[in-house]
Amino acid sequence: MSRSQEFDEFYAVSYRRILGQLYAMNGDLAAAEDAAAEAFTRAWQRWGAVRRSDSPEAWVRTVAVRVEISTWRKNGNRLRAHRRSSSQPASDPSGLGPDHVALVQALRTLPDGQRRALVLHYFADAPVSVIAKELGAPEGTVKSWLVRGRQALGEQLGENLSEEGVMGGGRS
Repeated sequence: MSRSQEFDEFYAVSYRRILGQLYAMNGDLAAAEDAAAEAFTRAWQRWGAVRRSDSPEAWVRTVAVRVEISTWRKNGNRLRAHRRSSSQPASDPSGLGPDHVALVQALRTLPDGQRRALVLHYFADAPVSVIAKELGAPEGTVKSWLVRGRQALGEQLGENLSEEGVMGGGRS
């Protein structure tokens, strides 16, 4: 398989999943699309090294998150940008139902660490050890973020978000 075909296959398998994870993390579909596009462009430029990494998908997701953070910094105060985007009503992006949009809205209210840990655990099916490495936090902190995040979402959504609840099983 050629380098190009290998990358095309990786892109086809992982793009929608990464886009969904980014959207769940930031609640802004346009920003998620821009960050994903930039991250995949960088992955293509470095495909030889990226494909040999432990997880090319985690590499792309990490780059995309960093691209988003850089964009926030360039646009000024991150908090002001978040409040501005939070005041806009969520739309139903193609392929995402009302339950997903409601979940994203609830995730947007959580602190960054809790939100990112929940998305990685339940949307990317990442175990606690991988989340800890990706977020640069101790495993105990990640476990705490997961527990507190599930509790907060449960209160907001009025549902029981236990380990096997609405968000799915996830791995520890």
